[in-house]
Amino acid sequence: MNAVLEPNLPVSEVSIESVLLDADLFVKYASPEKAFQILRESIERSPRSISLREKLRDVCVKQKNLNEAAKQCLALVTLYIGREEFDTAYDRLQEAKLLDPRISVAPGLEAIRRARRPDFAATRDRSPQTVRTDVTFAGNLGFVSIFDAVQVIENAKMTGLMVLKSDTILGSVAFNEGRIVDAECNGHNGVGAFRELIEVNSGTFEFSNADTEFPVVISITSNTNFLLDILTELDHERAEKQGLRDIGGEMI
Repeated sequence: MNAVLEPNLPVSEVSIESVLLDADLFVKYASPEKAFQILRESIERSPRSISLREKLRDVCVKQKNLNEAAKQCLALVTLYIGREEFDTAYDRLQEAKLLDPRISVAPGLEAIRRARRPDFAATRDRSPQTVRTDVTFAGNLGFVSIFDAVQVIENAKMTGLMVLKSDTILGSVAFNEGRIVDAECNGHNGVGAFRELIEVNSGTFEFSNADTEFPVVISITSNTNFLLDILTELDHERAEKQGLRDIGGEMI
């Protein structure tokens, strides 16, 4: 084995390559626990190394250490955002949720959206709002994003209607056992309506339970995948309209 790491010293590019090679050899010769150990030690010295974290993620997935694999995915989301590789950040965020359904993807979604659209965070209205207390779940969209609200409803597997109100938009999102099944905004419904609502960053939301399920207009298998797909589409459309290069789409 090649890697010899001095305590508390950052890992150089040369030693990173050596660590990756050693990790592959450990896995090949049925010593995945040694691969895990050398990768974790290297990451402690170079926490911003994408290649080390990707390798550890891969080792953990193959060894069914799903919790650690999910943690590495979340760390990679931040690193890829920093490199403006937003599509890869979306992929790792989605993978983290699949590996560990308990994970909240709301902070990651917000971080990606802030990075791609700094103006969105800058225009967020956090002025006091009147919020009803006679509903199941309510809040100020300036502080609690739509992503956060969807996550709570999904985790609780609630069936009901979330109404969103702002100065410019009145809309709603229907849920059956925590899954999005329809949306309505400005007189139309379905995916098109949800695309408008996901951009709302001010006003209030109010969720009320329903006794019966809603008709399924939006047929999806995962709220997370649906949110990621909508955000990716909106980002790509915005980049095309502004004549900007699609960085994420060019990455191999």
